[in-house]
Amino acid sequence: MTERYDLVIVGAGIHGAGVAQAAAAAGHRVLVLEQSDIAAWTSSRSSKLIHGGLRYLETGQFGLVREALRERALLLRLAPTLVQLKRFHIPVYGDTHRSAAWIRLGLAAYSVLSGFHAAGRFRALPRAQWPELDGLDTAGLRTVFEYRDAQTDDRALTRAVMHSAMSLGAELAMPARFVAAELTTDGCVIDYRRNGEQRSAAAPVLINAAGAWVNRVLECIRPAVTELSVELVQGAHLIVDGRLARGVYYLEAPDRRAVFAMPWHDRILLGTTETPFSGDPAAVAPLPEERRYLLDTLARYFPRYRDSAAVNVSDAFAGLRVLPAGPQAAFRRSRETVLHADRADRLRVLSIYGGKLTTYRVTAAKVMRQIRSRLPERKRRALTGQLPLS
Repeated sequence: MTERYDLVIVGAGIHGAGVAQAAAAAGHRVLVLEQSDIAAWTSSRSSKLIHGGLRYLETGQFGLVREALRERALLLRLAPTLVQLKRFHIPVYGDTHRSAAWIRLGLAAYSVLSGFHAAGRFRALPRAQWPELDGLDTAGLRTVFEYRDAQTDDRALTRAVMHSAMSLGAELAMPARFVAAELTTDGCVIDYRRNGEQRSAAAPVLINAAGAWVNRVLECIRPAVTELSVELVQGAHLIVDGRLARGVYYLEAPDRRAVFAMPWHDRILLGTTETPFSGDPAAVAPLPEERRYLLDTLARYFPRYRDSAAVNVSDAFAGLRVLPAGPQAAFRRSRETVLHADRADRLRVLSIYGGKLTTYRVTAAKVMRQIRSRLPERKRRALTGQLPLS
């Protein structure tokens, strides 16, 4: 028997959960297929930040930063137990690539783009407070900027969004493996396996929110759907024994990338890297050279970690970003989410490429606008911008 839905979503990461919530809030019948668990992959392996993306200002992504800062403000209201403001610190040394004046300009722009929200305030810390900065190396230190951004438990946030969707009527099939889809004139028929049984569902639209598996899902659709050329980039994180009482530190690595050192469950979360990845996304794991890169960066700023015998890595994990293919270094490529339809008129498949944890709700709203003409009229149940998350 083929069950009928208004839309079927592949993937229960943050974007699949976000679209499910938006569609269910709009009154639609929704089915989500998840092969393992909610937020099993990248959506639980991020840097745990709800932020505007201060570093994206350098590459001119002002619209993305403004959008993310709006969502940060909203999530601070909707999910106060899951999203909380933290103090962030940017130390500037004599050999730091970005000058103090340049960083001050970036922070001023960050404040303007936040709409002068209280969370957008920043300052240069008085020298008298430097000894309070968790043992930060003060040799050659010129200034330290302090500003605010937010931290979250990414897995818990994704679960909260999915549970919100389910409370509005969305159905979650888990574990359920997407097998194939056959496109028809009016939509698609999706085959999937659950509890060892082959099942099928029909819907006008299939949303491909499979993250690192996005193109693998498209390979299972007939007639064939064009894929975008992308690169998977691995981001590794380490959890190190120790405490950072003052807050989060935004550190410049030797290759000029940003590395964050932040408090996490009475330990230090350190990340992230950007390493090209190929192979099975389920096999992603931190590489030895990534561990060295992160620990060397930590030791460069915090002298107590220069003795390797004093460093204990209690856990390590890695996630995958989906970035547009290109010759530039990964950290200089656009972080804009790309929505790719199988055809311009009467689309049947919409694939989500890339995206940010912070802007999941905006992505979901864009998806709903793009597929609106393909969905039946329904009575709206709620607005996602007003739904508390806990």
